[in-house]
Amino acid sequence: MAFQKLDNPTGWLKFGLFSVGLGQSFAFVLVPPLARDLGLSVVETSSIFAVSAIAWALTSASWGRASDKYGRRNIATIGLIGYSISIIALITPLFLVEKNVLDFVYLLPLLVMGRLINGLIGSATRPAAFAYIADITDRSKRTKKFARLESSFLVGTIMGPMIGGFLFLYSKMLPFYLFAFCGGIAALGIFLSFPNISPKRSLEKIKSKLSYTDRLVFPFLLLASIFSLCQASLLQSIGFFITDIFSNEKDLPLLISLTFGLLSISTVVSQYIFTDLRPISNNKLLIYGSFLLSISYIQAATASSIALFYLAMIINGMGSGMVRPANSSALSLAQTPDNQGTAAGFLGSVIPIGHILTPLIAMPIYQYNPTYLYYFSSALCFMALFFIIVHPVLRDHEQTSININ
Repeated sequence: MAFQKLDNPTGWLKFGLFSVGLGQSFAFVLVPPLARDLGLSVVETSSIFAVSAIAWALTSASWGRASDKYGRRNIATIGLIGYSISIIALITPLFLVEKNVLDFVYLLPLLVMGRLINGLIGSATRPAAFAYIADITDRSKRTKKFARLESSFLVGTIMGPMIGGFLFLYSKMLPFYLFAFCGGIAALGIFLSFPNISPKRSLEKIKSKLSYTDRLVFPFLLLASIFSLCQASLLQSIGFFITDIFSNEKDLPLLISLTFGLLSISTVVSQYIFTDLRPISNNKLLIYGSFLLSISYIQAATASSIALFYLAMIINGMGSGMVRPANSSALSLAQTPDNQGTAAGFLGSVIPIGHILTPLIAMPIYQYNPTYLYYFSSALCFMALFFIIVHPVLRDHEQTSININ
């Protein structure tokens, strides 16, 4: 049984995305305060991640097309190797400067370069992974499979700060090198277990004409962009919001960490319930999820206690657990087999939009009035809900996720 699991490509994919979740979440938690303690400003620190997000947006679609042409195995492997290198390249300069081995003047350029590797190369894994699942999965089960793949990454984001925080007490560099090692192991497992050529695919004939503006692509990308901006603005504002609004509470760092945990756990639980245990159609998932997201932001803006704010985050996680796999699956179902990688790449290219636009749109709104940001996000989700209901592609196209056993 153990050897059979080692030969399971899907299992290695899940482990790969889990490894990425481990490193990504811990980097977001730890790198900013470490960089600030060494002398970088908040703007300089945020620019490290903004540059990576831009690079991710520019390269994801190309990696998706490459997976259509050169095979899922090669592109997924390249992405995980890039991720592993980026984690080491991101954290090493921080500790070299801390130990006075490296001059401070080189810190920001090296951090940007380390994170840039993740944006340019690490962006290859996700489109290849989701395209492979689309290749091997029946249409009726695609949403469930996409949700399970997404859950692997989300579980990693939950476990990253927990495992990394414990290991950090023993050695500051150990968690980063361990997470990079996990990515390398996943890359090796994928390379050895994957069939490189996707089912029913002729590499010589692949020449996708799919574009961002295609009528069976653009609606899903627009939804992904809206949800990305709402989620990124929420993630980047949670710490500030709790500190500003609930300043009388004790142990604010613990309260902030618990908020992230509740958000991630509720997302995973929602994905399991509504795509696996009690699956419903993608169209209904998008409608119900958008509604819950809109309500959650209003709840967050009006929360008079930390408990009510936690309730808002749980509702938000439930909504995210519905819309994310439903949108990915609906986009996949709308495409031909030869365009799965390209479509997944397009979707991956708009996911970072939220992190790019948050400093330009969301944070200025927050500085004017913290609650206005959540009202703004609620309005965006409500517009997305209206768009889902009235758009013919989203309303009428086959989007079933029901699994009939």
